[in-house]
Amino acid sequence: MSLLFSPPPSLTGLSLHPHVHFSPSMSILRRLPLNLRTTRRRRLATVSAALRQDTAVWTPAPLSEVEHAAESLFHIAIDVSDAPDLAASHTLAGQYLQLRVPDAPKPSFLAIASPPKLAAARGVFEFLVKSVAGSTAEALCALKRGDVVELSQVMGNGFDIDRIHPPENFGTVLVFATGSGISPIRSLIESGFDAGKRSDVRLYYGARNLQRMAYQDRFKDWESSGVKIVPVLSQPDENWTGESGYVQAAFSREKQISDPLTTGAVLCGQKQMTEEVTSILVADGVSADKILKNF
Repeated sequence: MSLLFSPPPSLTGLSLHPHVHFSPSMSILRRLPLNLRTTRRRRLATVSAALRQDTAVWTPAPLSEVEHAAESLFHIAIDVSDAPDLAASHTLAGQYLQLRVPDAPKPSFLAIASPPKLAAARGVFEFLVKSVAGSTAEALCALKRGDVVELSQVMGNGFDIDRIHPPENFGTVLVFATGSGISPIRSLIESGFDAGKRSDVRLYYGARNLQRMAYQDRFKDWESSGVKIVPVLSQPDENWTGESGYVQAAFSREKQISDPLTTGAVLCGQKQMTEEVTSILVADGVSADKILKNF
């Protein structure tokens, strides 16, 4: 999938009595043994999270494109032109939503890959979806143009680019993505964050090999906007002459941070990568407040 957090737990199989109350008094909890109190609180948290999920407003929308984007990755476009309020709610790169597919057991969380201006101009949301066996994502990728799915409201605060503005004060912006984590990074680059006005903008983009690297057809346009692309392959073939290994290792070898006080970063992808890159940047003097994530 193209998102980096776990969705709320499902309520499948949980039966609720119509007169159950979810606000037990503290006096009752105090009389329960500690392990029962902990179990009860966890169960109440599960119920609460699922009930919040059930309050989502679902909008049906047809697929307008289903195409291979790379090995195991699909480009999915959804027509939201008949839902202008939903289209208008996508305002920032890095935002996401939930998607339901008929007969799938639970919704999937997906980051929106297209820039907000695409929804405003054409009424389209685009996604980069990794097909995982047995998942809602696999069911989605098996659908055809014209098939209808359901979308929740757009959620999340996206990438808070204001924290690394104005561009003259943050000349260096280091962007890191792995796998389908490139999805909201595409939205950011194509939304524009004044890359051309900054002195050093680099995208370290990690994938297993070139066959699994999406959006290669967009690299030329991204570079023309001021973003230097640094592909990093963890399992390249013998003809590969670029960076290899993991993104964090490739960055450690290169670094070249001229001034940490004028450096910002944007991260999206595998948890280990984001944690290790964050540690490297902070150790080198980059403010944690200038390291942006979309969750």
